[in-house]
Amino acid sequence: MITSLVTGGAGFIGSHLVEALLADGRRVVVLDDLSTGSLANLEAVRSHPSLRFVHDSITNESRLGELLDEADEVYHLAAVVGVRRVLEQPQQTVATNVEPVEAILRRMSIRPKPLFLASTSEVYGKNPKSPLTEEDDLSFGPTTRSRWVYACSKAIDEYLALAQHQRDGLPVVIGRFFNVVGPRQVGNYGMVLPNFVDRALTGGPLLVHDDGRQVRCFAHVADVVDAILKLMASPQAYGCVFNLGSDQPVTIRELAETVVHLVNPAAAIQHISYEQAFPHGFEDVRCRIPDLTRVQQTIDFRPRYGLEDIVRDVLAWKRDAECR
Repeated sequence: MITSLVTGGAGFIGSHLVEALLADGRRVVVLDDLSTGSLANLEAVRSHPSLRFVHDSITNESRLGELLDEADEVYHLAAVVGVRRVLEQPQQTVATNVEPVEAILRRMSIRPKPLFLASTSEVYGKNPKSPLTEEDDLSFGPTTRSRWVYACSKAIDEYLALAQHQRDGLPVVIGRFFNVVGPRQVGNYGMVLPNFVDRALTGGPLLVHDDGRQVRCFAHVADVVDAILKLMASPQAYGCVFNLGSDQPVTIRELAETVVHLVNPAAAIQHISYEQAFPHGFEDVRCRIPDLTRVQQTIDFRPRYGLEDIVRDVLAWKRDAECR
């Protein structure tokens, strides 16, 4: 039986990935410090005989090394979560996002094994091109704006992993997530869709930053997890970076209107400034749409869920959680 190590496996995306790996007949080891994840996310599989949960920090290199040695493959999803935390804790962001990747790569230089490295669309920074391909330039803002710390740290992770692939042939797949959403995602760290749904359920108003014309693409977590598993099973994906998400654009105002329509037509939408919403150092990106050509050509990736499907799924989960 294949043993899969999932760092951050009690988080939003991680818990869905854990369920999929168990359903595929893997033995799964989850490493999570529960700083932003929750054991409740693993409730459906907590008693599964092939699941082992380890409560520890990804920065504990000794424990991480032991678990890496036990695993046949690794999915590294643990990272600092949320714009607000990044702005308030830039040093911790760098330490949490970069040092564990260095530790993983050191261990894998001795015992190489397939590695999925979770990255982010944030690495594109302020590049105005649309849609964005994996070979497009990364364009960050000034160091006086801590908004870009997260993006820079994840870009460093990518550079390090790709360098080891080029040097030693490490079988690594890098996935840049574009606004992955769905059941179990919470709004505590600034995630827009769960915040909108929560506010609609409590009567509103839904808070839209600035003019609401910022363009994003929202992908269901089930589609993204399916892509991760197929990429890891495809040797032609090793050493490559992939945009992972939906390529169907929507403005944030339109997203709010969709949530109001499906959740609570009586809820109001209110616009607030960035200064009201975020600590000093925040800077927004007006448009971010992925080019999915590479992942489509590699694994024939086609998202199954549209925006209304996603909102309904999130709503159903929220209502179910309230009834427990």
